[in-house]
Amino acid sequence: MMRKALPLLLGTVLGAGLVTLATKTTVFPEGTARAAASDTYRNLNLFGDVFEKIRSDYVEKPDEQKLVESAINGMLSSLDPHSSYMDAKSFRDMQVQTRGEFGGLGIEVTQEDGAIKVVTPIDDTPASRAGILSGDIITAIDNENVQGLSLNQAVDKMRGAPDTPVVLKILRGTSKDPIDIKLTRAVIQIKSVREHQEGDDIGYIRITQFNEQTFEGVRAAIQKFENDIPAAKLKGFILDLRNNPGGLLDQSIAVVNCFLDRGEIVSTRGRNAEETMRYNAHPGDLSKGKPVIILINGGSASASEIVAGALQDHKRATVLGTRSFGKGSVQTIIPLGQNNGAVRLTTARYYTPSGRSIQAKGIDPDVTVLQDVPDDLKGKDDTKGEASLKGHLKNGDDEKGGSQAFVPPDPKNDKQLIAAVDILRGVNKAMNKAGNEPAKVPN
Repeated sequence: MMRKALPLLLGTVLGAGLVTLATKTTVFPEGTARAAASDTYRNLNLFGDVFEKIRSDYVEKPDEQKLVESAINGMLSSLDPHSSYMDAKSFRDMQVQTRGEFGGLGIEVTQEDGAIKVVTPIDDTPASRAGILSGDIITAIDNENVQGLSLNQAVDKMRGAPDTPVVLKILRGTSKDPIDIKLTRAVIQIKSVREHQEGDDIGYIRITQFNEQTFEGVRAAIQKFENDIPAAKLKGFILDLRNNPGGLLDQSIAVVNCFLDRGEIVSTRGRNAEETMRYNAHPGDLSKGKPVIILINGGSASASEIVAGALQDHKRATVLGTRSFGKGSVQTIIPLGQNNGAVRLTTARYYTPSGRSIQAKGIDPDVTVLQDVPDDLKGKDDTKGEASLKGHLKNGDDEKGGSQAFVPPDPKNDKQLIAAVDILRGVNKAMNKAGNEPAKVPN
């Protein structure tokens, strides 16, 4: 049996390109196989009995389609926090967002303990312009309480036709008084890569997520710096992955390959040994060996962690900031036929070139630099990380919680960015707090 799938989703929202998956036949002793099949059919009969009882005896006539979808979603959500069912609309929305354009406000959100929490506003969108901050809690949308809504339902309410208004009620920091923020929806064209020069000798590249446009954006940025800055003057690159929730596996691999020309980038390992996949760099380091500093924090997840982990393992970059989120699993998007949505299923864990699983542990920076957090955000500036999510895939006894995720809006106050610039220019003001040693830039 052959099944099409959209594979290897690494962030909290995005999907990937087409592949074909084949189911495998495993040979069991005849008695074992017969007993297993019997148990399976008995459980399916139990489901059928319950469904029929609800259908015939519930106090009001139920929506049978919703019953089935809820049962499927319940089954998937019992596995881990990242497996779920997407109805047809959610599946279409995911495909649109993966391409990098959709209608709405421009907010990455997650759900923690039933609350809708802002992971990060997307640059140059209504959300960022209105002052929405990472860590904000959305309590109401157009005066409708979000308590009890699923994450998808809350997202649907925030999306809508361009030029229509929406009011978000926000809890921020330690304040108990919510604030109302009025926004106007727009066509969100996600430019996942932005670049500028730091002074006249450093190329700064920020990646907000890994969508279909990311590799081309990074390649164009590197080319622009090489055209604008003489090779002898170019000190290196800063790759800013802070508060980047992830995205497409193939794009993270391609970005790593911009800075490597050989060696393994990442491996994915599923339930069976024969499902292991290894992804290697091919010749052509676009950065021509120039030093690289990668910025990460508690909001850097999944595909971001693949990039940081690969370049860290190859000693090709110095990783600076705070420990990353720790999402080390891969989701495959499996379409269920026309108008039936899709299943988002965790199918593998990924490992850095040295064999590290960052699941529920994250990437520890080579240089730890904490930001100065405003008083009203103190205590609210950390992410809890993958290890805090109910039902997460376990990874031994040394799991680690989240870390600081605050990035100052004014670059003049951004201690991590300032430290990265100092390191590339040889100032070495940034110190590794663990060993109190000056940071070293890889050759």
